[in-house]
Amino acid sequence: MGYWRQMRKGKKSNLANNLLKVISHPGQSTYISGMIKQFLSFCLLVLATVSASQAQSSPAIPDGVIKLTVLPGWRTPGGSHMAGLRIQLKPGWKTYWRAPGDAGIPPRFDWRGSKNIARVKFHWPRPSVDYSTGMRTIVYKNQVVIPIEFSPRHKGKSLNVKGRVDLGVCKDICIPVSLDFSSTLPASATKPDPAIRNALKSRPILARNAGVKSVSCSIEPISDGLRLTATIKMPSTGKGEIVVVEMSDQNIWVAEASSKRSGQTLTATTELVSPSNAPFMLERSKIRFTVIGSKSAVDIQGCTG
Repeated sequence: MGYWRQMRKGKKSNLANNLLKVISHPGQSTYISGMIKQFLSFCLLVLATVSASQAQSSPAIPDGVIKLTVLPGWRTPGGSHMAGLRIQLKPGWKTYWRAPGDAGIPPRFDWRGSKNIARVKFHWPRPSVDYSTGMRTIVYKNQVVIPIEFSPRHKGKSLNVKGRVDLGVCKDICIPVSLDFSSTLPASATKPDPAIRNALKSRPILARNAGVKSVSCSIEPISDGLRLTATIKMPSTGKGEIVVVEMSDQNIWVAEASSKRSGQTLTATTELVSPSNAPFMLERSKIRFTVIGSKSAVDIQGCTG
């Protein structure tokens, strides 16, 4: 415990603060488990991240495991530009969705160096649920096209996209990778790309189109945050149904939600912990739920009291 005592006296991350807190509260087993998983994933990312050029030659990454391609896409009638990133993985490998679960590494994008871009919007295709070594992660396997919609600062002009994505790729082991990409997206391109269009069609169904009748949330304080229980009245999405809960504030740690269904009612319970390690104000309209089953996935924004 000497190392942790020294950390208390110096600078440390919010994640380290949370770990220090729970070490002295062994009863908080759910919180400890989640934070340690995140901490280990974070350490792996910091220690092993490599650049795109290094990724091609690094002995830590088997040859041909991942290939990233920019799909230039087309200019939409509304003036935005719909492009895409194709991630191709060697058979048996996987990468993570935007909310990967406790043991996953979420993709992080950096757009510095890009020109004529005012806003970036991701249209995430439906992911898969993967169970390995007792942990649940939300993933893409083998290949995925991620549609990305760019709003130009100056309509009618080309966009110069220059970016970097940090993501994790996994098979028997998980390897963090950093990949650079760049492309010019011409304003004259008007023909839709079939690969991007298919990816757009595979997005989770919006709540209003999926028969969702109502979503209500009950919130109760716990020692270091909040317990959230969502009651969702909606048709089943198939076997193995789970609920992924996301906060607009990514500094809030969200535990893996437990869920159960009774007829047309799906109930999900999770715990939320902020950097303050105390109960906090929560805006229900900014909570995002994704229900994933064997037949479909549904995207739900917000809940009532």
